Amino acid sequence: QVHLMESGGGLVQPGGSLRLSCVASGNIFVIKGMGWYRQVPGKERELVATISSGGQTRYSDSAEGRFAISWDNGIDTTYLQMNSLKPEDTAVYYCTAFLRTSWVNSEFFRYWGQGTQVTVSS
Repeated sequence: QVHLMESGGGLVQPGGSLRLSCVASGNIFVIKGMGWYRQVPGKERELVATISSGGQTRYSDSAEGRFAISWDNGIDTTYLQMNSLKPEDTAVYYCTAFLRTSWVNSEFFRYWGQGTQVTVSS
C-alpha cells in the first residue's frame, strides 16, 4: 500500500502565492520521480511540473517561470511553490509518484493522491 497526501491548497487572490506539499508513505522501496498535475471539471488532467530522482525538472508552459517544484528525498516529500497565481490556475491539484514497492519486483508503478483544491479569485 502506498499513500500520497497533499496539503496546502486553498483560496488565494490573483497575484498571490501558495505552496503545496505531498508526502508519500507506505510500502516504498525507491521513488524514481514525483510531480504535480491539475484538473478542472470537464477537462483532462494536465501536467504542471515533474521532478526526477536526479533533480531534473519539467514544467508546463503555463507553470514555467511562476511555479517551482522541489523534492526532499529524505522524507519522500515534494513541494510546489506557486507564485503570481492567476484565476486560470484554479483546479484540483494532484500529486503523483513513480516508484517501486519492492526490491524483488523491479517494476515501477504510478500512484496518485486524492487532490487538493486551489482557487484563485478576488
